[in-house]
Amino acid sequence: MKTPKRRIVVKVGSSSLTDDQGRIDRSAIADLTRQLAGQFKDGSQLVLVTSGAIRAGTERLALRTRPRTMPEKQAAAAVGQGLLHHTYTELFGESGITTAQILLTRDDFSDRRRYLNARNTLNTLLGLRTIPIVNENDTVATEEIKFGENDTLAALVAAAIGADLLILLSDVAGLYDTRKTSMRRGQLVSEVKRIGRDIMAMAGGTNGPAGSGGMRTKIEAARIAMCGGVTMVIADARARGVVADVVSGKPVGTRFIPDACSLSGKKLWMAFGAPVRGTLVVNEGAREMLVNKGKSLLAAGIVDVQGNFEAGDLVAIEGEDNARFGRGFVNYSAAETRLIEGKRSGEIEGILGHKDFDEVVHRDNMVMGV
Repeated sequence: MKTPKRRIVVKVGSSSLTDDQGRIDRSAIADLTRQLAGQFKDGSQLVLVTSGAIRAGTERLALRTRPRTMPEKQAAAAVGQGLLHHTYTELFGESGITTAQILLTRDDFSDRRRYLNARNTLNTLLGLRTIPIVNENDTVATEEIKFGENDTLAALVAAAIGADLLILLSDVAGLYDTRKTSMRRGQLVSEVKRIGRDIMAMAGGTNGPAGSGGMRTKIEAARIAMCGGVTMVIADARARGVVADVVSGKPVGTRFIPDACSLSGKKLWMAFGAPVRGTLVVNEGAREMLVNKGKSLLAAGIVDVQGNFEAGDLVAIEGEDNARFGRGFVNYSAAETRLIEGKRSGEIEGILGHKDFDEVVHRDNMVMGV
C-alpha cells in the first residue's frame, strides 16, 4: 500500500535568512534547501513561502538602512526578488529540483476568481513535481493590499491547497508562556488545540530589524491554518534538521492542532480571504438563531448598519455587545439595509419597491465564529 503524499508549506522569515550584519546568509539558505530537498525526494509535495526580497535588494543597492517609504521598499524588492529566487533556483537545482516563482498580493485572495486561479496554479505546479516559491509581490503592493508579513500569506496558501502541514521557521523556538514561571524567556508551549485569550496574551511584538512579523502574526496564521484543517508548527529555523524533526512528529517547537470542525474551502475564503466592507449589528434573538440554529439573517434581527457597502459585499456580523461572531455576503446595499432593518420580510417590497431576497444574508453565504 502506497503512503499518501504529504503536502507541506514551509515559511521562512527574513530574520532567519540574514547573518549578524543583516546580510543575506547564503549558508542558511543552502541548509534550508538541503532539508527541503530531502523531503521532496521522500515524496512530499512542497511549497516554500520566503521573505527576504527587500533585504536582498537593500544589500545589492548598498543602502545603509532598511528602506522606510513605500517606493523605496518597492525598488529594493524589485532588485532583490530576482536575486533571491535565483539563489533558491541554483541551490535546488543542485538536487535536480525545478522551482517556480509565484508573487501574490492580498488582492489575489480578496477576489474569489483570482483566489481560485492562484490555487489552481499552485496545485498544477505541485502535480508537475516542482517546488513553488511564493512571496508577497512587494514591487507593486501598497499598504491597502499588503499582507503585512508572510505568516498570513503562508497560512492562506496552506489552507487554499489543502496542505497537511504548515511549518513557520522563525528565530524563536515556538510560543512561550511567561506566566507563573521564574524562567526569563518562559515555558515553551508544546501544543495548542484552541486559540483563546490566554494564547493571544502570550504573543509579543516584532522580532527585530530584519523581519516585520512577530508572535501575534504567527498566532493569527495558526487560526487560519487550524480553521482550514492544517496542522501548524512554529520552530527554530537554525535548529539542526528541524524540518525532518517537525515532519516526523518529534516534540519540536509549538504544534497547533486543527479544529475538528474545520471550514470548507469557500467558507474559509469568506472568513480570512475577502475584505469586510461593513458591519451588521443584530439583536440577541438573531444571534441565537444564527449561531445555534444555523438560520439565515433576516432584516427583523438587525438593529444597526455600519459602513457603506453594496449588495454582494462581505460584512461582519456582531451582537449589541460589540462582539463580532460571524461574517457573510449581503443581498442588499447598506442604504437599503438601513431602510429595512428591524422590519419583517413581508414589508421589504413595500419599503424598497422590490424584494429580491427574504434574507439579508443567506446561511449558505455566512460563516460563524470568525
